[in-house]
Amino acid sequence: MFAILLAALLPFAEPQQPKLTPQQQQKIEQAKASFEIHRQAALRLNEMAQNIHSEADARKFVDGVEEELFGHGGPIQSKLRSFITRSMRRRVAHAEFAAVSDPADLIPEQRVVEVWNEYIREIGAPEDTLVTVAEVHNLRDGMYTGSQRMWNRGGFGQSLWLIPGIYALDGDGRVAGGCRAIEALKILHDMENSFIAVQSARERVQRGVLFSDWVKQPQLDADQPTKTVVLVSQSVPLDLISSCARRYSQEHGQKAYNELMDRLFRELFPA
Repeated sequence: MFAILLAALLPFAEPQQPKLTPQQQQKIEQAKASFEIHRQAALRLNEMAQNIHSEADARKFVDGVEEELFGHGGPIQSKLRSFITRSMRRRVAHAEFAAVSDPADLIPEQRVVEVWNEYIREIGAPEDTLVTVAEVHNLRDGMYTGSQRMWNRGGFGQSLWLIPGIYALDGDGRVAGGCRAIEALKILHDMENSFIAVQSARERVQRGVLFSDWVKQPQLDADQPTKTVVLVSQSVPLDLISSCARRYSQEHGQKAYNELMDRLFRELFPA
């Protein structure tokens, strides 16, 4: 996907590019058209996320996210979609509606931490991939701030993975102390697939700064984020957690891994 998007962008970034063949131009136009379809879907989902007034609204939103994630064919998407049952979507929708209806029903960050740390211990990942509440909160702050800034720029910043409307906010517009349902799932997904973000949040916690505060005062430490990313990328494999999960699945079987995921899902969204 990223290669296709780059292919669509690069010809417009360099005025000295060689003339494209009709076939190349056709692929670019197809990529742009495909992205626009997904961008429009993201815009609709963001609007839905911000206008949940009933459990039926929440069901439509959750079903819409599932359709955008897994409803476009492909063997991997089909396999993942087969694991997500209607009862699971119903439970997520119930938690989503509860969270937007009453701040007391937000999913506590502590619960997200407990589910993640249980997962880490079960799959035998390194101890330093365990997280704290402060790290998860800092990560959420960074995710929301980055998503909002990218989304407001329009274009390629408006995608399913950057929807800002999924985050639980307090009265001051900052991330709240608890999560919405889809937000919680995205946090766990991103921690597994990009633990480098957790490491960056960990360093910010140690420095006592939130990303949302830093972006308001870039003149104070303008080059530090780049340094942080470089240090983390050199010390943490990008697929660290997923490789541990694959090893667990190979050693214990896919059935055992699915049962683990089902148990953690129920702990995240208790009946």
